[in-house]
Amino acid sequence: MPAPDAAADRALLAEAARAAGEIARRHFGRDPESWDKGDGQGPVTEADLAVDAMLRDRLGAARPDYGWLSEETPDGPARQGRARVFVVDPIDGTRAFMEGSENFSHSLCVVEDGVPLAAAIHLPMKDDLYLAARGLGATRNGTDIAVSGRDRLDGAEVLGTRANFADAHWKGGLPPIARNFRSSLAYRLALVAEGRFDAMVTLRPAWEWDIAAGALLVAEAGGRVADRHGGALRFNNPEPRLDGVVAGTPRVADALLDRLF
Repeated sequence: MPAPDAAADRALLAEAARAAGEIARRHFGRDPESWDKGDGQGPVTEADLAVDAMLRDRLGAARPDYGWLSEETPDGPARQGRARVFVVDPIDGTRAFMEGSENFSHSLCVVEDGVPLAAAIHLPMKDDLYLAARGLGATRNGTDIAVSGRDRLDGAEVLGTRANFADAHWKGGLPPIARNFRSSLAYRLALVAEGRFDAMVTLRPAWEWDIAAGALLVAEAGGRVADRHGGALRFNNPEPRLDGVVAGTPRVADALLDRLF
């Protein structure tokens, strides 16, 4: 039986992302139980686990032959043998969620042979749903989106944490850009895809579940996405981390990569 096409997987992810949002809204602002995962992994809440369990059951039932990689599910080698894999962050921006910020998201992606095929990023408190499918473009709430089109680095609006903008990372010091921040990596990528910001950078190793869906959004919106050395992003790696991410309009992304040590 042929595998579902990219549009079918996109529709599946859209429905699952909306269902994730319903769970998150029930917990939001109600001081959900939380604890630290240890080893520098940060916090997790009962909401993260509830969303993870729902997505694992729902998506696994719909596509039983797909592999599974999620921040909140213990990893194993089984996904390595699957052509298609769900790459999921049940709640990206857990700290923001716990603090009552609306800038958290659900990040869902189907990866085929290491390349994103379909993606959904949902911000339930903002009622925003970003979708993409390979070769079919990217949308926000059903409307086509595109990167900003900016072709100059000077004055570009760039998303990242403060640590990424330290002079030590940049040849000749930080370029003359406008620095911005949002707590969810997936949301930062979606905002670049939408053209509200010109680029984003994260220079530390990044988990695949934070990046996969947003990488497809940016690419389908006409942008460039690479690791911090300009290499192509590949997913479903044995160690599911990437060597940083730079994404933006093609010229701004290339200019940022040129300036990095």
